Amino acid sequence: MFACLFVVQAVAANKGSSANNQGQNIANVFRPEAGKFPPLERAHTYRGELVFVDHANRRGSIRVAGTGKFYRNDPHPFAMLPYGIIRYQGAPADLRDIPLGTVMHVRAFLPPDPKTSAVPVLPADNKMKDANHYRGTGIFPAENHVLLLADDPSHCLHEGLVWKLQEVGMNGSEGTIIATREPKQIGDPKATREELTFDAATRIWRGRERIRVATLIAEEAWPSSGKKSLGGQPVLLGITWKPAPGDGLSGAFTRFHISDIWLDAAAIQDAAHFQTETHKTFIRSRWMPAWIDSIEYGKFGRATVTATLFGGMDASLYADFRKDVQAQMNGSENTLKHAGGHYGPGHIASSGRITDVAKATGEIPLGSSGIQIKFETELIIEGIRPTRVVRVRPESWPKMQVPREEYVNDNLEERFPTPAIFPKY
Repeated sequence: MFACLFVVQAVAANKGSSANNQGQNIANVFRPEAGKFPPLERAHTYRGELVFVDHANRRGSIRVAGTGKFYRNDPHPFAMLPYGIIRYQGAPADLRDIPLGTVMHVRAFLPPDPKTSAVPVLPADNKMKDANHYRGTGIFPAENHVLLLADDPSHCLHEGLVWKLQEVGMNGSEGTIIATREPKQIGDPKATREELTFDAATRIWRGRERIRVATLIAEEAWPSSGKKSLGGQPVLLGITWKPAPGDGLSGAFTRFHISDIWLDAAAIQDAAHFQTETHKTFIRSRWMPAWIDSIEYGKFGRATVTATLFGGMDASLYADFRKDVQAQMNGSENTLKHAGGHYGPGHIASSGRITDVAKATGEIPLGSSGIQIKFETELIIEGIRPTRVVRVRPESWPKMQVPREEYVNDNLEERFPTPAIFPKY
């Protein structure tokens, strides 16, 4: 009887402890507020394979790496916050720029407003639940509204990390690499050694040239067969995942694959240059996203609008916002789709002049550019209201039409399509 009582008490204590831990985890979650950039340190962090993209609505699905078999994990929906930043190959990017299969690092929060979430809303403690079927925990977090989405080289550049190649093993035109991801300058003797695969399709970048695995073999930097120590050579890696042969006992079901190797700083800088140019052209055609801080209303539709430009873009884009520059401002949905006009964003946008540009000092929260503009217009439209998201075009940027899927036809509640697009596994 005493033994049974002890077991009952132990189970009750464990349940109580589990409930307390669950309550603490729920209490620690953070939901962003309208008009405020959330602190990065409160974000939930995870990584996984990009498997689906709905670029027009800035959302998609990621196969999140958890504690179990990676290949079994269901694709997990995510949505970019309106001020959320996307980085690819060390440069600003749009979701349409990132190849499916790329492993991305995620910093995310609960939906700011569950009623208007573009993806399914989940219980706050969802990341703690065991998915079973060898999948483990952490693969479908409720924090699915993303502040920062970055591929591996962008993540490493942001965090001051590199991959240090310890050993390469060749088997024909493919093989494995043993590497550690650790701080570039100091190093970390406790860094975990990770085994990654590569093959003949792996792109290797040196300076401004792209070389093959066969090139490194011909130069005797890598062996034609067998293994060779690489002595901790620092590089940046593009990481993907793909099915691998094997029974899983050797990690075949969870091992990541190398899509790209940047051997030096010049190589990644060259990649970042082209990606930056791609993104600059994109933003100029879709207009700079921002949100409204305040409005001073005048007579007969006149108003002076104060807005903060969103961050994460090339400096040359922000340089186009200058005092006395003519500009247009159009309402936007939280997915950054234009919310007004049937013939492009300029159809019913408010036209006017930028009367002031102020740059904040001190620490700028991620998501913000730290640049605040004052925009004076003679006819303010309904979509321009405090805390609402807008798009702004300096007169020097081209006035272009956007495809039908990138505007909501004056209806801010329109979802095109709804969150029901995401399957329930």
